[in-house]
Amino acid sequence: MVSTSPPVSETLIFIKLGGSLITDKRRAYVARRGALRLLAEELRDALDAAPGLRVVLGHGSGSFGHWEASQYGTRKGVQTPEQWEGFARVSAAAARLNRIVTDAFLDFDVPVISFQPSASALATSGHPATLALEPIRRALASGLVPLVFGDVAFDRVWGGTILSTEDLFAYLAPILHPQAILLLGNAPGVLDDQHQVIPAITPENYAGVEPYLRGAAGVDVTGGMADKVEQMIQLVKTIPDLKVRILTGRESGNLRNALLDPAFAQGTLILNG
Repeated sequence: MVSTSPPVSETLIFIKLGGSLITDKRRAYVARRGALRLLAEELRDALDAAPGLRVVLGHGSGSFGHWEASQYGTRKGVQTPEQWEGFARVSAAAARLNRIVTDAFLDFDVPVISFQPSASALATSGHPATLALEPIRRALASGLVPLVFGDVAFDRVWGGTILSTEDLFAYLAPILHPQAILLLGNAPGVLDDQHQVIPAITPENYAGVEPYLRGAAGVDVTGGMADKVEQMIQLVKTIPDLKVRILTGRESGNLRNALLDPAFAQGTLILNG
């Protein structure tokens, strides 16, 4: 019998788990496994509740990759033998955390499949220039959850660099056209000078918000909150219907509700006016 049920409408969401959320950025190589379990369970719940939901998942390198990278200056270029040794060590540290994240989500039956940027991306002057897209597209079409992460990449000008998850999302979004991007960290959103959450940031009010942005606590070689917000402002200008939300992942239910509840309003919303 041919089914007469209407096709399931698909929604694509990019989700980043910040390094400050899934690791202790003040201590080298310490993963917050409890936080990972909570996030994996909530994503599994959301996928079960919304059959048309498709996700590209990403995570920061936290106290794994950032700790190594800060010792070698990898983000700013790789030229000397010592820097190339550091390049290899940063890659190994990022992959170690990625294995922990992958296993945590698979334990909750979230079918993540990892795409290592150092093996699939090429940069030019610190920005993504190419990234293997067909495997990611095929993963999504197969009902899998592509998992990318902050990692080293060979660079046509600088020799080598580091690409953050936001860098990768900024490259992928104009091609894959997600409806939303969720950036989960420790903070409840972008805070003003009174430590209150700024509800919305647009290209029009960005200049007034910029003075409040601060570098992340702990070791962060990719620019912290200031760089994150600037990249997302540029992205919503490029994709006018895109909405980006910066929120805490430490509060139980936030990830699930952000994915399923259209009225969810916690955190800071970045949009094009």
